[in-house]
Amino acid sequence: MSKVRRRPVPGVTLLVVLLLVGIIARSNLIATAACVLLILKFFNLGFLFPLLERRGLEVGLLFLLLSILVPVATGKVPEKELLNNLTSLPGLLALLGGALATHLNGEGLKLLQLQPEIIFGLVIGSIFGIVFLGGVPVGPLMAAGVTALFMEVIRLLKH
Repeated sequence: MSKVRRRPVPGVTLLVVLLLVGIIARSNLIATAACVLLILKFFNLGFLFPLLERRGLEVGLLFLLLSILVPVATGKVPEKELLNNLTSLPGLLALLGGALATHLNGEGLKLLQLQPEIIFGLVIGSIFGIVFLGGVPVGPLMAAGVTALFMEVIRLLKH
């Protein structure tokens, strides 16, 4: 009787590792994302992957913006206060910070599209930041943006 060798399903090992790392690091978002992707793989729902890849970021950003704008919608932050804040030093710095952050996020998205394998390092680095530096997990896109900035600085220094 010959032994039947089964090929491992691509990506499952890394997703299980990410699930475990997310659990150990108490990062519910990482653990949940890995778990959802594992469920999709095991139930042969891989046809959803291209949709998640194309639109997942937009849906996530939509919910992030919704949660941030709730105080405006409920009237907890008056419109007059918002307008006055834009002309203050913190408001102007917030405009600059927002512009820089979105630029870095765009560069991070390009990096992730060109080198998707870098995601594992970004996730592990984010977990390191959460556990040892008291950071807040805002997502791999910003981490990719900072990484893209580091890579650009190194590229410029080499020339």
